[in-house]
Amino acid sequence: MDEAKGKIKEKAGRATGNQRMQDEGTADRAGGKIQRKVGEVKKVFGK
Repeated sequence: MDEAKGKIKEKAGRATGNQRMQDEGTADRAGGKIQRKVGEVKKVFGK
């Protein structure tokens, strides 16, 4: 979810020239990727 939201924010920021929104989108995407990876690791270890 955060990855998708971040991607949208990043593109909107780029389209409007809003660097702050673009940076927030990049951060949201990164956070979403980390959450997904943690979930995958937990799944592997059965937690």
